[in-house]
Amino acid sequence: MSTSASRERQSLLEAAIQALPVGIVVHDERGLCILANAAARTLGSGAIDELSASAFDSPDAAIIQEVGDRVIEAQAQPVGTEAAPYTLTTLTDVTHHHVIQRDLIAQAYIDALTGLPNRTMFEQSIEELIVGAGPDDRFALAFIDLDNFKHINDYYSHAAGDALLRKVSDRIRSALRPSDMLARIGGDEFVLLLNPVTDRDVTLAAVLEISDRLKQPFFIDDHEIFASASIGLSLFPEHGTTYEILHRQADNAMYRVKDGVKGGVSVFEETMSHAATARMAVEQRLRLAIRDRCFCCAFQPKVDMRTHAVMGVEVLLRWRDELGMIQAPGDFIGLAIELGLINEITLQVLSETVQTMPDIDEVFGPDVTVSLNIAAKQACDVSFMSAFCDALGATGLARRFVLELTEEAFFTKGRFQREVLPRIRAIGARVSIDDFGVGYSSLAALAEITADELKIDRSFITDIDKRPRSQIVLKAIESLGMALGMSVVAEGVETYEEVAYLLGATQIRCAQGYYYAKPQLIEQIRQADQRVSSPRASQSRGSDFRSPSLLRRA
Repeated sequence: MSTSASRERQSLLEAAIQALPVGIVVHDERGLCILANAAARTLGSGAIDELSASAFDSPDAAIIQEVGDRVIEAQAQPVGTEAAPYTLTTLTDVTHHHVIQRDLIAQAYIDALTGLPNRTMFEQSIEELIVGAGPDDRFALAFIDLDNFKHINDYYSHAAGDALLRKVSDRIRSALRPSDMLARIGGDEFVLLLNPVTDRDVTLAAVLEISDRLKQPFFIDDHEIFASASIGLSLFPEHGTTYEILHRQADNAMYRVKDGVKGGVSVFEETMSHAATARMAVEQRLRLAIRDRCFCCAFQPKVDMRTHAVMGVEVLLRWRDELGMIQAPGDFIGLAIELGLINEITLQVLSETVQTMPDIDEVFGPDVTVSLNIAAKQACDVSFMSAFCDALGATGLARRFVLELTEEAFFTKGRFQREVLPRIRAIGARVSIDDFGVGYSSLAALAEITADELKIDRSFITDIDKRPRSQIVLKAIESLGMALGMSVVAEGVETYEEVAYLLGATQIRCAQGYYYAKPQLIEQIRQADQRVSSPRASQSRGSDFRSPSLLRRA
């Protein structure tokens, strides 16, 4: 090869090395840099000298380090000529890949809203802790569930709800030791590792302090928001030796708080496990009952106290269990709402009621209204209420129906009024505020919701003839309801004295309660009619049901 060709080839090689997007650095046997291409020089002397030196110590292995605001991967390998040995180091800017990798790890293990560990990271941490635990090691898990978070979220806005979750996490973290860990594992659910536990009472006191901290007001978007959390506590190894068991026991303890006074703290006890097992059994039976359509309807009339005419009937859910026994909703309705099963049950009740309309007309009269209960959680579920209204409208009987909702449904700021009520009005159904007087914001509900009927809660009616202060409140509620154009119904009327007071001291005409009739199935009502009509009925010592035949059909 000629000298000129050799020079040209050398120039080409040098130009190619300089043009490479990867940094190329060559050091001689004394460690002095004798070559660094343009890509290497842009990474700075720290990469050329210090990072390359680190790579020398691990030949054929990649070294990754941060250099300034960049992440550089360096890999060294020996090269040589006949004259002397050299070390060739490649330097690659992997900052972009590192950012992507870091984001993927964060998505897998970090909660985006609060910056806390998520469920996956927390579970792995606990499992590692259990594997490495010694015979004397103890720690605690606290399951933390915010109370009524959905109401706060709906009333103030989802943005305020998110801000509340961040502030809750910050407030809890400020009370923790470096060895403790807080994670967010669900919408309003947190779980806390307290490690180590040296004294059970001290640990319980620490959790109680966290509970008290969460009851202090949060200031968000110029609002003073009060919150609380129900907390359940389980201990390792007393209550379990796996994360799954410890989590379940803490969850059981938390539900014990939810079933009592919310905002408290409970330590797991073995009886809670039995209760949880029983609850699971009821859940499975409930799901089977929905599948097999084992729900039926009882009916209780609303009566004009002056004329004894039946003005309407309320449809009340009953469960005919596998033994043929009729169960009242108090035994299962809360669980159905919690599990999200109430929507299917409500649609089944509507279907059953529509099929029973000929019997309702025959027993109570063809013009009576028919009231169905809608749970507060359902009332602001726009998707469900749209499907429900479509189903009710398709029956052609919507104008006969009254939808009874508790004040809690109206607590969601504007949502029911804006998105759900127009759908109800469009099909011709009416709206009733049920159990009025014991909810969240009675006056706000009256002012903002254009309801047709107001049902005064039984707590105001019981022994009303003996309670002067309740009489004042009752008259105020009556006046407000009538002034706003709503018909008023007294619920829970059970005695003659209560009826006498309502007739003599108020303008309320309509009442509902055991004084007139207990809720009964249609077949039970027919049997009662037959007993009243029989010659032997006069010999009976009495009945807990005033048959519709003794009342006037509307």
